Amino acid sequence: MRPLLFLLFFIFSIPAFAQKAKKTLVAVRSEIPPKMDGILDDKVWENIPIATDFVELQPKAGVHEKPEERTEVKIIYDNSAIYIGARMYETSADKVAKEIATRDQVGNADFIGLIFDTYQDGINGTGFFVTSANSQFDAKYTPPNADGNTEDANWNAVWTSKVHLDSLGWTCEMRIPYSALRFSGKEVQTWGMNLIRKRQRILQQLFWNEIDPKANGFINQEGTLTGLQNLKPPVRLAFYPYFSTYVNHYPYNTAGVKNTTTSVNGGMDVKYGINDAFTLDLTLIPDFGQVQSDNKVLNLTPFEVKYNENRPFFTEGTELFNKGNLFYSRRVGGAPIHADKAYDGLAPGEEVISNPTETKLLNAFKFSGRTAKGLGIGVFNAITNSTDAVIEDSVGNRRRVQTSPVANYNIIVLDQNLKNNSAITLINTNVSRFNKDYSSDVGGLVYSINNKKNTYKINGFAFMSNVYGPGIPTKTGYSYEVFGGKSSGNFTWNIGQDLMTKGYDQNDLGIMFNNNFVDNQLNLQYTDYKPKHLFTQWGVWTNTYYSRRVTPSSYQAFNQNFGGFGTFKNLWQWNINAHYRVEANDYYEPRVAGLLFKRPENFVVNWNLSTNRAKKLSGGFWYANQFYNNGHGGRGNDLELFLNLRLSNKFSIGEDVTMSPRINVTGFSTLTDSGNPVFALRDVHTVENIFTLKYTFSAIMGLNFRLRHYWSKVNNKDFFNLGNSGYLTTLASTDFDHNLDQNLNLWNIDMIYVWQFTPGSELSLSWKNSTVTSSSLANQNYFGNLRDTYDVPKNNNFSLKVLYYIDYQSLRRHKG
Repeated sequence: MRPLLFLLFFIFSIPAFAQKAKKTLVAVRSEIPPKMDGILDDKVWENIPIATDFVELQPKAGVHEKPEERTEVKIIYDNSAIYIGARMYETSADKVAKEIATRDQVGNADFIGLIFDTYQDGINGTGFFVTSANSQFDAKYTPPNADGNTEDANWNAVWTSKVHLDSLGWTCEMRIPYSALRFSGKEVQTWGMNLIRKRQRILQQLFWNEIDPKANGFINQEGTLTGLQNLKPPVRLAFYPYFSTYVNHYPYNTAGVKNTTTSVNGGMDVKYGINDAFTLDLTLIPDFGQVQSDNKVLNLTPFEVKYNENRPFFTEGTELFNKGNLFYSRRVGGAPIHADKAYDGLAPGEEVISNPTETKLLNAFKFSGRTAKGLGIGVFNAITNSTDAVIEDSVGNRRRVQTSPVANYNIIVLDQNLKNNSAITLINTNVSRFNKDYSSDVGGLVYSINNKKNTYKINGFAFMSNVYGPGIPTKTGYSYEVFGGKSSGNFTWNIGQDLMTKGYDQNDLGIMFNNNFVDNQLNLQYTDYKPKHLFTQWGVWTNTYYSRRVTPSSYQAFNQNFGGFGTFKNLWQWNINAHYRVEANDYYEPRVAGLLFKRPENFVVNWNLSTNRAKKLSGGFWYANQFYNNGHGGRGNDLELFLNLRLSNKFSIGEDVTMSPRINVTGFSTLTDSGNPVFALRDVHTVENIFTLKYTFSAIMGLNFRLRHYWSKVNNKDFFNLGNSGYLTTLASTDFDHNLDQNLNLWNIDMIYVWQFTPGSELSLSWKNSTVTSSSLANQNYFGNLRDTYDVPKNNNFSLKVLYYIDYQSLRRHKG
């Protein structure tokens, strides 16, 4: 029997564990909506069934709430919305944590929330949460993505809430309009639902329907909401027109170049519910100028840096498009594909005076939803404009060089839910440049199959890629991943393999750092969730990793990793890990095809400790030691110190400093004139300092300030040739620039004031202050570089943006 077939037979022949009975709550139709004041004294709340007897998940799993600290939730509905009334009891009002935070920020506050699974598939959910300070948070819940995340906190809906604090604790009312939900048109409906309460003072998290931490899955452990009848999905149509204006100042102090420039922009987002299940999101002439600056770094690796996505359109409601990890949204509107072409063939006296670093996004849309039978359908499309560099000669004549043509980005997804919380997905991504340059597509299958009781699973994917275009041969490649193992219980494990052929390439719309490998892994973990001795929970894990190159077949790397983690009874958390890496064949560091670098054997130990986040002063540290067996005493350290000081329920400050010295390490430095790699023995010192300040005026108005200073310097001590065997040899060539020390300073301030003046509408004022300095003079310490950063010219950008929410239903009622 083949190994994969044996694994499938083994997993799905395992006896199923018994599941606990699910709780049920009956929602009651009301002809009169409650008064939204947070006080549950309306007659509509009388004689309504109560959801209570919540069960703790953290810090002591399985413990039922005390009667004097109980939670009571009621649900009613009418023709336009669902209403939630909740009472959270406390023995003293002082025990309610109530830090004020702006939308989608919980802060240090208690909260109550609920998650609806409107199609009762046990896989997908929609969550709504309200803190004791009336701060709102909402999210989508899906199976884990490539980063292990199940919560999409970037999703936003328009809904209302009110809270009230009294001597018994606090109360909350929510109104969730049907326009914020997707559900079927059945006359009688049963939804999956769970209710969540957080008591921040003791970091206690409770659920109405008990969550077993040993079980696989989260949404599948919900209870049920019944009594829903004759719900009429409304016309879901909303417009978000915006206006923005920018003022930018940089002291060029050069004739013919303005120090100050201005711009005015306008555009619109549209959300249209095509039917009860599917939504079209459209953005026209978008403006992302106020998003947080990237955390750029000095990159000494052969791979690109992956940056976070901060643009709202690309972070909200993208769970279907992230299946299989084929979509790296920063490609859309990212760097021109031939940015370096501007510098090719410059004539004497010519210089590049303009070379855009981003392509212009013209428009984009997302079509997504899920049918009553569990079929999810998603279509994403975006168009970027062509990009030109401008070149000027000594007498002022200008010419243009195209660095990127018009491009169309497209994703199609079909995601079918199956029994036992399983799913299978077909996905295709495509980038077309309309025969003006190369194009590409990637497509294939993603699957996650569980046995009957979600105790064992097998998951993975299989993809094929093609890169093609005028005048180039089509390049085709393949990739697959298969993992299987035990996913529930105190002891879990999985074993699997990843493979990418030499021709596989998903980088046009996705991101990958290398191909031509086959990786094998074995993961084992044991977690004890019962409080014992010093801990509320603890666990240990180990990972064995072995990698080979596919073509030609050869050894790449072997790593053995292990560690432990836990939470103390005082709610401090700890983690300790160790990593042993055998000498590896690194085929990427030389930057020349066909060569390899014998990456030295190394050993890493790291540990961290963090204090109780509910305290006014909280923080922690992370420390790592690294040792390299490179014959030069190579070593490294990482120390991160972080703290947060909550001065009041409105005002807090934070500090995060990371220091990462590397002494006597070896790595690629440059290429000789003849194209041979030169390696260096070097010291690398890096410091990152992030200071944050938050002042929240109310739950709808706040000010955030973030300062990041990053400094990294490289001091080269000696240079080496790379021998044919992969080891470093005495330098034989001098035909390269030896002045290769580096010193990089990055300074960014992002300050933004946001006022949500009506639900869904907001005004934002932003200030960005930035500078980048880079040189080969690396002879100062951190404080000297910080002092110099103050003295160099900086770019200042000020902007105002107004976004207004227009709901079609409200307009229709108003006109009526």
